[in-house]
Amino acid sequence: MTLPFANSEQPLGTFWQMSLASSPAVEISPRVPANFKQVGAEETPALAQAMGNTETTEVLRRFSTGRRCYAAMVGNVLAAYGWVSLEEEEIGELHLHIRLARGEAYIWDCATIPAYRGQRLYPALLTYIARQLQSEGLSRIWIGADSDNYASQTGMALAGFQPIADIVDTCVLALRRLWLRGRPGVPEDLVADIRRMVYGDRAFAWQEAASHISQK
Repeated sequence: MTLPFANSEQPLGTFWQMSLASSPAVEISPRVPANFKQVGAEETPALAQAMGNTETTEVLRRFSTGRRCYAAMVGNVLAAYGWVSLEEEEIGELHLHIRLARGEAYIWDCATIPAYRGQRLYPALLTYIARQLQSEGLSRIWIGADSDNYASQTGMALAGFQPIADIVDTCVLALRRLWLRGRPGVPEDLVADIRRMVYGDRAFAWQEAASHISQK
């Protein structure tokens, strides 16, 4: 999710979640024959190419730090991929560091190579990841999308994710700050969970600041 240069309050992106404890993960069939699997370092060259990197350093760093990668293979082509973290992750463009609770996962840096876009590989990959994580006993998955990334949002909705909170660039106590604003109808305890994931102990301080935002 990217941070625009703006002076007015502006939504930047949205955190979505899927509960794996309440219902089985759905299954979506792509429009082209594909196999889905967790990939490892053996797919580093293909992953680096799909990610637009000429070097493999970043891919190897992610694997070495415990990140997982899942992919959609169309024949021998790595057509789509998505990374998964189980403990913590950086959202570098927003300067946020998220810490996951036990039983949670965060899906990030997903993409489909141009030749295979529009074939529902992305939502099919998301549902594959969800089923795999559910089989391991995980209870919740988080994922984020830019506010203007409508294709990604559509894929998340098809896969069964629900929007929980928007990230907004707003003014708090005369300073520009990022704030997580719960979507209408979302239980406050669920919004509190995502705030704790993003802000940690600072979530309680931010709760007081939220009263300033809601009164605007």
